Amino acid sequence: MAAPMNQPVGPQVPAGGGAPGPQLGPGGGQQQQQLGLPQQQQDFDPVQRYRMLIPQLKESLQNLMKIAALNLAQNTNIDNGQKIADLPVQRFDKSLEEFYALCDQLELCLRLAYECLSQSYDSAKHSPTLVPTATKPDAVQTESLPYTQYLSMIKSQISCAKDIHNALLECSKKIMGKTPNTQGVL
Repeated sequence: MAAPMNQPVGPQVPAGGGAPGPQLGPGGGQQQQQLGLPQQQQDFDPVQRYRMLIPQLKESLQNLMKIAALNLAQNTNIDNGQKIADLPVQRFDKSLEEFYALCDQLELCLRLAYECLSQSYDSAKHSPTLVPTATKPDAVQTESLPYTQYLSMIKSQISCAKDIHNALLECSKKIMGKTPNTQGVL
């Protein structure tokens, strides 16, 4: 219990932005600092997190196969009636659980990256032109929208979304109104 209290507090401890699972081995944090990217930014970048998890997945798979081979050899020797030394054998289920946890983390990273890409495409589709920012008024591009046109486009999108919402509410009210009558007939 004394060990957790002696851990360094502050910037030395990396932020845990992912699902529980195996942490980076020694030198992993140094590699991140060498890249010049802060730890917090990497935790939110699903592609970078994916790249960091792949070597861990490979190591976990190798460990899983090694444990499976050792357990299989030991069980084969026992089945053949051979006396073997009582060596402590690692548990297969624990290493399999670790492997699946890494697979789940990779899946979440890929889903998040896909969602980010989808949102980027949707953003480009529904708002294809840029709006000049107030911080860079001199960098106005010819293809950018003036703020007033941008506001009118957003208002029309909100109006369209409200119309769809109202239509769906109307449809659900009609369905709910017809449902009790059909149930009474049966």
